[in-house]
Amino acid sequence: MSSNPVANAQSTQQPGLNSKTSDHLLKRREGADKPAQANLNAPSIAQRPAPAGKSWAHFIAGACGGTASAIATAPLDVLKTRLQSDFYQAQLAAARTSRGLPPLHHLSFARSAVLHVAETFQILVAVRKTEGWRAYFKGLGPSLVGVVPARAIHFFAYGNSKRFISRRFNDGKEDWWVHMLSAANAGIVTGTATCPIWVVKTRLQLDKNRAEKVGGGESARRYKNAVDCTMQTFRQEGIRGLYRGLGASYLGVTETTVQWVLYERMKSALKTREEQLEASGRQRSAFDQTVHWTGNLCAAGMAKFVAALFTYPHEVVRTRLRQAPLENGQLKYTGIVQCFRLTYMEEGMAALYGGLVPHMLRVVPSAAIMFGAYEGILKLLGTDSGV
Repeated sequence: MSSNPVANAQSTQQPGLNSKTSDHLLKRREGADKPAQANLNAPSIAQRPAPAGKSWAHFIAGACGGTASAIATAPLDVLKTRLQSDFYQAQLAAARTSRGLPPLHHLSFARSAVLHVAETFQILVAVRKTEGWRAYFKGLGPSLVGVVPARAIHFFAYGNSKRFISRRFNDGKEDWWVHMLSAANAGIVTGTATCPIWVVKTRLQLDKNRAEKVGGGESARRYKNAVDCTMQTFRQEGIRGLYRGLGASYLGVTETTVQWVLYERMKSALKTREEQLEASGRQRSAFDQTVHWTGNLCAAGMAKFVAALFTYPHEVVRTRLRQAPLENGQLKYTGIVQCFRLTYMEEGMAALYGGLVPHMLRVVPSAAIMFGAYEGILKLLGTDSGV
């Protein structure tokens, strides 16, 4: 038995001290492990429950974005549609002949491109002089009726398709092929749901050529309004008449898919750049500020430009199928392949790019406006695009 009281006191207190220390260290270890465990158990994008109202937020944001872009670019849409039609192409060909110019397919690429740009702006000015400024917005009513549900359905279908595909087939992770399949599905759903509206819009815009042929002005117009156009098409051609050009619209899914994939990749690169810039701690330059505020808008416009450039001929075919011109009492264009072939044989490759300049002038700013409004409305509604 020890006679040292200090040693006895230390020996009696040491077990308690060791127990408290062990408990303290254990709690600290558990606290340190919690963040790692939380990260391991954190659900992925597809497993996390969506914020309340996220689906309808995408629906509303898409509709607002589409409406803003449609109104801002309506004049160029009218011009593009007219340049795509065979009636206006015939007028342009006659004008070239009177000036002693050969057909476009006999000209060099550079000369035909310059001529196309010049003719585009000539028609833009002529529409204002002969028909007034209201002609720039012809067909805007059915266009808005189509744009609001089309953009709403498209963004809604894309977001939900991306969530479903990533959860079922990619462990809840996003990838380029997830974006590709989601965009293709959204394009098919949207095209099927809104095809009748675009048929009516196209025919209203091209109705002027029929009035000019008979020389009767407004009184000779075939259609009084969108409702009258819909009823006449249904009575004369049946339900299939309201879905003319649907196959060509499905070809347009390619454009939508390329656009979405490029936009997602560029947006991801911009996000990575911002994170690296913040981590570096260096002061933002004027260029950095410009990229910060306009990066996503430029990404949307550039993605649309590249996608539209490579897939444009389907736009011409779709317009002509919807226009449904007659030749010797029969439909001139009976299908996608036949329309491609006949247009190429009669008018050359240049005809398949008719209206490209106003189309690009319209779709590039339109995409920037639409995606910018879409992202902005989502922020106002307390959510984000989730990409």
